[in-house]
Amino acid sequence: MSQRSAQADARPRTSRGATVTPIEPPLLVARAEDLAWSDSAQVVVVGWGAAGACAALQARQEGASVLVIDRFEGGGASALSGGVVYAGGGTPQQKEAGFVDSPQFMHAYLRHEVGQVVSDATLERFCHDSVANQRWLESHGVRFGATMPDHKTSYPPEGKFLYYSGNEMVPAYGQHLPPGQKPAPRGHRVVAKGQSGATFFAALQKATLQVGAQTLLQASVRRLVCEQNADGSPGRVLGVEVWHMPAGDARTAQHARLHEDYRRHRTFRAGKAMACLNEAARLEREAAQPRLVRALQGVVLSTGGYIFNPELMAQHAPHTRKGWPIGDAGCDGSGLRLGHSVRAASAELHNISSWRFITPPAVWPKGVVVNRAGERFCNEQVYGATLGHELVEHQGGKAWLILDGTLRRQATFQCLFGKLWAFQALPALAMMWLKAVKAPNAQALAARIGADPAKLEASIASANAAAQGAGEDAFGKSADMRHALQGPLLALDISMGNPLFPLATLSLGGLRVDEDSGQVLDATGQAIPGLYAAGRTAIGLASRRYISGLSLADCVFSGRRAGRAAAQAPASE
Repeated sequence: MSQRSAQADARPRTSRGATVTPIEPPLLVARAEDLAWSDSAQVVVVGWGAAGACAALQARQEGASVLVIDRFEGGGASALSGGVVYAGGGTPQQKEAGFVDSPQFMHAYLRHEVGQVVSDATLERFCHDSVANQRWLESHGVRFGATMPDHKTSYPPEGKFLYYSGNEMVPAYGQHLPPGQKPAPRGHRVVAKGQSGATFFAALQKATLQVGAQTLLQASVRRLVCEQNADGSPGRVLGVEVWHMPAGDARTAQHARLHEDYRRHRTFRAGKAMACLNEAARLEREAAQPRLVRALQGVVLSTGGYIFNPELMAQHAPHTRKGWPIGDAGCDGSGLRLGHSVRAASAELHNISSWRFITPPAVWPKGVVVNRAGERFCNEQVYGATLGHELVEHQGGKAWLILDGTLRRQATFQCLFGKLWAFQALPALAMMWLKAVKAPNAQALAARIGADPAKLEASIASANAAAQGAGEDAFGKSADMRHALQGPLLALDISMGNPLFPLATLSLGGLRVDEDSGQVLDATGQAIPGLYAAGRTAIGLASRRYISGLSLADCVFSGRRAGRAAAQAPASE
């Protein structure tokens, strides 16, 4: 097949208004030499977020030439994140703050969170390498701090950079520790003003360019180029077909501006943000030009997750449709679909992390969380993604937080004077003072929220008894987080779909990979030659349960792994 005909066949078949990157079946050729390649590199990285940057840096460290391709201008969900890296085992910041940690303690805790989504050997390696990976990040300009907030929080306030980012303080998760030893905080926020994700990626971006990696930006990979096996199936991945916005074209500059506008509006003006993204996608369809990029040793897919792909979400997780998807526009499953186009296997596609944070305010977890029937279903002090998982997956997305006047006063003070971020304080204040359902007692409150009066009364009575020392809390809440509720009572609607209190969602599933190399696997467990995956495009440490910082840490771990393996692979003929 000629290059011209191959390009014609690749013209995307999409409906107008589509924002999802179109993915076509692979271009199959007998030999790489049969095509006129526009560019080549030993390692081609598709997606320039944290995982892609780490893959590029590691591949260059191994001596390979690298070309990084990104649909926009780099950053992805990593640049929009809080910039928290989950690290432990005795980091300098942990030691400076006075905490004892070890890879063994870190492993024992993470086994609760990770489950069996990766092997124990991989989890052990992740924990053992944690300090070294953090030092590696620091060598590329990423800075971490040791100052800690004095309360449990979903994200540390300005000037604080080390915190409990998961369930470390929950008694059930700390049983591995020696008597009297405090759990170690492992959330390491990058030092920055404001949220730290942009600073984190900026350091990796600068480092990627400094080590000599080349970039092809405003370019989307729409299909893989593969050798054709004797049976007509795709074999070794030889490269990629890219559709890029032409340099010097006014539409290319407009495309870049639209993506920036999308990022600016995505939080508070969703309609405006989507209009920007639709226009950017229209410009791609109108102006993008094809070119073939050869990967002499390997292609690394690191395009993020698929939370912004409506078709995949409807197929795999329709029950999360009322959530608030977070990430960047490029999180549309393009890497996943490229893998599927060459018969790659995937897993955990149904697994969506749902974030229902009820701290800060720090006192809210002293209340009682109940389902629509009025029954407690979890320890209120657990990490927000743990609470969200229980709420969405087992309670139909409906729940109430029950407070009393004392907790409301304390929470209000924390919102007004506790140096919380606006995105933390304002929804909490609105929930407590504008939307709370109030009643003199449990029975009356049950009638107002549609719960079973007997069940709600029993739930509150049991929690109150534990708070007053008459036994243990039914869900293992620590003593310092117990509070005896006194009427009048307030119910806050913390359900998925509450527009005043959005419940964020993030996809966790991805392509199956060899855990020693990051090489993508097919349905039989065989590695696909020349194809690797990292970050949220691949199954990794964060693919079962999300805790703050684990996804970025896995991007570093899996990105370095894939970059190293691709750089060390034999070159295609």
